[in-house]
Amino acid sequence: MNKTDLYTYIDSQKPLLTALSDQVWEFAETAFQEYQSAELHCSTLEQAGFTVERGVAGIKTAYRATYGSGKPVIGLLAEYDALAGLNQKACCPERQPTSPADAGKPGHGCGHNLLGVGALGGALAIKKHLEETGRPGTVVVFGCPGEEGGSGKAFMARDGVFDGLDAALTWHTSSFNSLVSGSSLANVQVLYKFYGVSAHASSAPENGRSALDAVELMNMGTQFLREHMEDADRVHYAITNSGGFSPNVVQARADVLYLIRSPKSANVRSLYERVNKIAQGAAMMTGTRVEIDFIKGCSERVRNDTMAKLIYQNMEQAPLPKYTEAEFELARQIRASYENPKDVIADVTRRCGPSFRPQLVELYKDDPSLTEFLLPYYKNDVVGKGSTDVGDVTWVCPTGSFTAVSTAVGTPGHSWQYVACNKSTIAHKGLLFACKVLAGSVLDLLENPELIERAKQEHRERTGGAYVCPIPKGVKPRAISDL
Repeated sequence: MNKTDLYTYIDSQKPLLTALSDQVWEFAETAFQEYQSAELHCSTLEQAGFTVERGVAGIKTAYRATYGSGKPVIGLLAEYDALAGLNQKACCPERQPTSPADAGKPGHGCGHNLLGVGALGGALAIKKHLEETGRPGTVVVFGCPGEEGGSGKAFMARDGVFDGLDAALTWHTSSFNSLVSGSSLANVQVLYKFYGVSAHASSAPENGRSALDAVELMNMGTQFLREHMEDADRVHYAITNSGGFSPNVVQARADVLYLIRSPKSANVRSLYERVNKIAQGAAMMTGTRVEIDFIKGCSERVRNDTMAKLIYQNMEQAPLPKYTEAEFELARQIRASYENPKDVIADVTRRCGPSFRPQLVELYKDDPSLTEFLLPYYKNDVVGKGSTDVGDVTWVCPTGSFTAVSTAVGTPGHSWQYVACNKSTIAHKGLLFACKVLAGSVLDLLENPELIERAKQEHRERTGGAYVCPIPKGVKPRAISDL
């Protein structure tokens, strides 16, 4: 079975794959609550002949689906969690919920409805190849919940779920068809719970010890810390419990949730200890007590040029989507809705290098609404400003990633516009393209053992063969509602 046959098979599965993606879009379940989405994945893979293990690593919405036997063992990473508060009507260029009752509910503002089904579709094609050829090799789909704020893959990596893989592949939705290169920010998320003493704020304030004062002092201390961090470090926080709504009551309990990021896991650990000291100092200043509740963490992404070249070759080989005038018009309307539009060409130039800028200007001069081309191959050590738990998988085995178009050019991530696009025919075309790139890349790995060995050698050189999970043993995944 050659790649053309793989592509033809994937096209034949379009009704199934787009229906699955749209259904997950409608479920729109947040981190570690993706019960319907995960079960839809599992039942589909079981019906296709995969052996499915549910609840891996003790996470109810994580799964492992396996087909084939022997080496090599190639993993495809599936995600399916949504984001809180982003419910939005599909293909609608105005902010509008799917119904008045759904306003404020979750929505797929990062395209994980497509991402997970893309991995599933690529695996179905490889199963077809293994069936027809009888060749050795194993494809494994990993259902990875809670990427958004939950670091599901880090919990899974900590518990050895990805051990034994020869390589792993994944993809993400985007405005561009592009290779993912460089690294990402490692992070930890921590809930600081302050306990004080309530009292009447006017008649007996001397009897109170304000937990909210402690939170505010901690946040102020963090502002002074910013001057003494590395330039790429990031510290964000949200007050999740301000202590109530009565200003004449001294707040006896207040909580603040912190997200601490840095380009290297070791730097995150150091920064985390410094923030802990600020929290402890705030508690001492206010006569309160602080409890430090570690929520989750993830590692930085490890680059692998061997995997990157393999994926890019398959992006060049797979037919790129072409769009109808109706799809271009939807994209134009979506672009017109941006509250803070950015210079897309400048953004891409920063990633791919200035030499590509003239070509970009030419490609987009007629209509900058949709990307119908492949961005150039590039490799760099640039650390992106975001974080992903794919980073933890990259420490376990050679891993490659790419992006495929599902949205109008420049659509802000985690926005209602992103949700609106991800149940469109634009997104469906990007999904099928991603399936073809994944399937083609796995096929190359199955048929060229030397590729895997080169990727593994590079992986050993970059990691030193050591992975230390940022999440301590005993910490369990938690849904947003449990924080």
